[in-house]
Amino acid sequence: MGGHVGGEEAHEAQPLFETEVSKGTKLAYRVYAVTVLIGICSIWVYRSMNIPTAEEKGRWAWIGMFMAELWFGFYWIITQSVRWNVTHRYTFKDRLINRYGDKLPAVDIFVCTADPTMEPPTMVISTVLSVMSYNYPPDKLSVYLSDDGGSEFTFHALLEASRFSKHWIPFCKKFSVEPRSPLAYFAQNSKPEDPKVAKEWLAIKKLYEEMKCRIESAIEKGCISKDIRDQHKGFSEWNSEVTKQDHQPIVQILIDRRNPDAVDDDGHQLPTLVYVAREKRPQFPHNFKAGSMNSLIRVSSEISNAPIILNVDCDMYSNNSDAIKEALCFFMDKERGHMISYVQYPQSYDNITKNDIYSNMGLVYGCLVEDIITGLTIQCRGWKPVYYNPERTAFLGVAPNTLDISLVQHKRWCEGMFQIFLSKYCPFTYGYDKIKLGAQTGYCLYLLWAPNSIALLYYLIIPSICLLHGIPLFPEVSSLWFLPFAYVYAARNACGIAEALACGDTLKAWWNSQRMWYFRRTTSYLFAFIDTITRQLGFSQSAFSITAKVVDDDVLERYEEGTMEFGTSSVMFTIIATLSLLNFFGFTAGILKIIWGYGFAEGLTVQIGLCLVVVVINLPVYQALFLRDDNGRIPSSVVFKSLVLASLACLIPVY
Repeated sequence: MGGHVGGEEAHEAQPLFETEVSKGTKLAYRVYAVTVLIGICSIWVYRSMNIPTAEEKGRWAWIGMFMAELWFGFYWIITQSVRWNVTHRYTFKDRLINRYGDKLPAVDIFVCTADPTMEPPTMVISTVLSVMSYNYPPDKLSVYLSDDGGSEFTFHALLEASRFSKHWIPFCKKFSVEPRSPLAYFAQNSKPEDPKVAKEWLAIKKLYEEMKCRIESAIEKGCISKDIRDQHKGFSEWNSEVTKQDHQPIVQILIDRRNPDAVDDDGHQLPTLVYVAREKRPQFPHNFKAGSMNSLIRVSSEISNAPIILNVDCDMYSNNSDAIKEALCFFMDKERGHMISYVQYPQSYDNITKNDIYSNMGLVYGCLVEDIITGLTIQCRGWKPVYYNPERTAFLGVAPNTLDISLVQHKRWCEGMFQIFLSKYCPFTYGYDKIKLGAQTGYCLYLLWAPNSIALLYYLIIPSICLLHGIPLFPEVSSLWFLPFAYVYAARNACGIAEALACGDTLKAWWNSQRMWYFRRTTSYLFAFIDTITRQLGFSQSAFSITAKVVDDDVLERYEEGTMEFGTSSVMFTIIATLSLLNFFGFTAGILKIIWGYGFAEGLTVQIGLCLVVVVINLPVYQALFLRDDNGRIPSSVVFKSLVLASLACLIPVY
């Protein structure tokens, strides 16, 4: 007995996870970083030593280029200060459930949705069902759906899900189903060959399709029928006075684990399931998702009050039924658990195409607004977060499948992050003397996306206009000063390609990511910068844009084919088209100068090359402007406006 107890104590003392430091490419990366830094400094020296005199044309254009390159250089240094640190990989010693059993803590899961049109209820409840089905004691699991749209359709869908869960959860656990989102599972898996399994598979799929049909039928009719309303007292909360922005608080417990009748088909207890629609009034700010999270914490503290919270977006279903137990390995480790504040998973998607046309794969929740404030605050108090990317992806969601949606999403994120930089939570002030300078600059890497747009726009516009006027802004290729420009450009792209290929991307996917960063910096970041500044000056108020999760079949077909989707008269597309045409005009003018006998002696070679790079990046834009005839092309109104704006830009004088 004594030996057995001692063995248990030794087992308890073992760490729940191990940390491995990735060192393989550390030296090579640092050589790259140092040499690029030398190149950047050489460019700054060249600019400062060769500023045109007051009598020469292009003096202010040259100074502007110098300022843009100073910004690019400092921003690159911030980027490298983050990447200079080593990365870690985590492995687990054993299953947490085997170690602690009944000692496991209770977990509250928060799922947030905001609009039943943009975020279909069938998608929302599939996420809810996936987290209800975790391999975790159901008596310690509570799921809360926050419906910021205050929609009776979402409530109806959750009511249906509560009934379906009695069949779905035991099915998942019996056959070790992955993923446990019924929407994703039935889309990815066909009928099993085993007749016995196939029978149950068909039965559960039939129940799911019937549930889905009832939910979608109610939405199509635009109202909840009396028969459905009579099924639950919760529907009495909705009347003619309830609107999305003006309604009372609604809290309905659909499954109460304290109820002995709350069991599944196998007689096992079900997790608690709660619907929450916080109070909203037009005259009071509700602070978007942050306000929603605060309401969820207040509600859950009265019902389950779990010490651990898992926050999930409605479109990010659980793809790993052991995700909770793996995350808890960090918190419950006896040696290091007390130092860990939260565990962060990467944002991954199940609808990424082969070449990832919209570059959806750098997206990480750790760079989003609420997580930056949380992470900064927690680190300043001495705790540390964990970024964990397991072998089996923990969560999968729906990536934007149109360019417009992708740009709007980035505009929303970028705007929020720039607001943080201008607030009391700026890492350089809030984190001063609390966290290391490297950590401060690491946060600012994301917070300064918005002003990045100004320098890039200058770099895209002025060289093209100067090329049209025959004004050189770069050294000639025969000059030694050309080498730092060429090296920095080549080294950065070579490093990017190597990293992309090492991560399993294709070369085309890397090129698509370059195009998307170009689009985002010239549109999403620009509007985020403008909106944030006007809001700081009191000229506008905060707004929240929800990204649509559903598109038409023809749009989806073009997405799967890798064809970029425009199709709307967005002002962002006007900017993209105008810049593409301006650089095309500049490149054409440069080639004509060569043909007409100017040769390369005028020092315009680099500007021609720069315009050529922009032209190649914008090939899909030219196709959408002039060659395509499908609904995803750029509308004629945008074509006209961009042609006029690009033509006017060519006439801008250069000083």
